[in-house]
Amino acid sequence: MEVQIESTTAINLMYNFKFREARKQFFWLKQEYSDHPLPYFLMGLNEWWQIMPNLDVETHDLLFEAYMDTSIMKAKNLYDMENMQVEGAFFLAASYGFKARLYSERRKWLKAAGHANKALNYLEDCRSKEELSPELLFGDGLYNYFSVWIPENYPQLRPFLILFDKGDKERGLEQLREVAHNAFYTRTEAQYWLMRILFTEENDYQGALHESEYLNKTYPDNAYFQRYYTRLLFHTGRYAKAKILAEDLLMKVDSSYAGYEEISGRYACFYLAKIWESNFDQDKAFYYYNRTVKYAEDIKAYESGYYHYALFGLARIYDKRGEKAEAEACLKLIRKNTKRKDAANKDARDYLKSLKKDGD
Repeated sequence: MEVQIESTTAINLMYNFKFREARKQFFWLKQEYSDHPLPYFLMGLNEWWQIMPNLDVETHDLLFEAYMDTSIMKAKNLYDMENMQVEGAFFLAASYGFKARLYSERRKWLKAAGHANKALNYLEDCRSKEELSPELLFGDGLYNYFSVWIPENYPQLRPFLILFDKGDKERGLEQLREVAHNAFYTRTEAQYWLMRILFTEENDYQGALHESEYLNKTYPDNAYFQRYYTRLLFHTGRYAKAKILAEDLLMKVDSSYAGYEEISGRYACFYLAKIWESNFDQDKAFYYYNRTVKYAEDIKAYESGYYHYALFGLARIYDKRGEKAEAEACLKLIRKNTKRKDAANKDARDYLKSLKKDGD
């Protein structure tokens, strides 16, 4: 409890993307508790959330890995103490789990599988000990959900999961909800996963919106949470609120807030373009579609749906202005950067045909 009280401010700073301030307090924790894995794990998490806004940027990878490796080393020392084994196992499972996630993002599949296996082994030591702390439910909740989800969505991976116990998706969601309500260190991570799972896997938009609203209100300068909340507001038809959030998101990008970069700008501009187009303001829609395209091209995100449909929006506006050549150029860019079977490619082909037919 003493460490929890001392780390509360730093953890809140980290999730609110005040990384420098959080790092200073984590360093203080390291000086006070140099033999415990927690300060090193939190410093690694501080690097991880600097990776999160744009997972393609690798500048924080080495420091993240170094902190997690130190957390693992310190946690192994705890694990060897009889009365500290469960606590050591928790940090070992968490540190190996985060490293596995990074390696999967980097498509280092063998490393990812190896570290995930180690995380699962230590997770076993935490099972049936949940009465000691709700933190211990976090890994179990993720395991219960994804051990069923993976073979459902990636049948080719089923042979690799034969050795592992089958989980329970509903039980996993229940556990994540309990962690989200009652844990301290893993609370925000559980809320993040709940938000993602409810939106992308369970089609529970209202549940996802509830989680994202809380995260955005609690950490208003977290670029990832803000753009996810904006996305959910847009998808659920709450355009007035989505517009306010998108404008604030874009202001923070333009003002170089930590973590607010091209991806956040692309999200904000696309939603603003769609909203203004629905309000029949073609000039403002044109402006924001152009900015969406620029942000996508700046980070070479040519395969992004936001890029393709921003070009499609520009093509529509050019067409209405009678600028057929410009409209065709946008549609040809879509075709160039999509596969023939993609919906955007088909839409672009059909639109090009209609333009040519009109021209005849």
